[in-house]
Amino acid sequence: MSAVEDKLASMGLELPPVVPPVAAYQPAVQSGVYVYTAGQLPMVDGVLTLTGKVGDEVEPEQAKDLARTCALNALAAVKSVAGDLDRIARVVKVVGFVASATDFTGQPAVINGASELLGEVLGDKGVHARSAVGVAVLPLDAPVEVEIQVELTEA
Repeated sequence: MSAVEDKLASMGLELPPVVPPVAAYQPAVQSGVYVYTAGQLPMVDGVLTLTGKVGDEVEPEQAKDLARTCALNALAAVKSVAGDLDRIARVVKVVGFVASATDFTGQPAVINGASELLGEVLGDKGVHARSAVGVAVLPLDAPVEVEIQVELTEA
């Protein structure tokens, strides 16, 4: 097990299996020293635990937890192409999408769930640039979707 996975275990977390694509794409691709993940939904064992709009059917704190799940799924996708999460030199960018009620403006606080997890697990390597975007709807009526870009060390 990698040091990153050991850190996850010390936090009571386990790297999940890679979430299978729900359409025609790959969960992650590597180009040079960068890995780009597809948008990761908060799937647990192949199931969305909550659906709906944040600020309506889904509470912001619930959505923050879902963003954390998305980040775990993104790390699993990175491992699927990098082979070892210890190869992460840094998280470069996080993009988070929040299916939002029309008056909900707390998207940054929701996506903090992903950002904070990456920081806890990777330390300084987890510090990144980020966008948090409110949208009308996400695939499968998911409340949150997160994608990440990471830079790898040379193999």
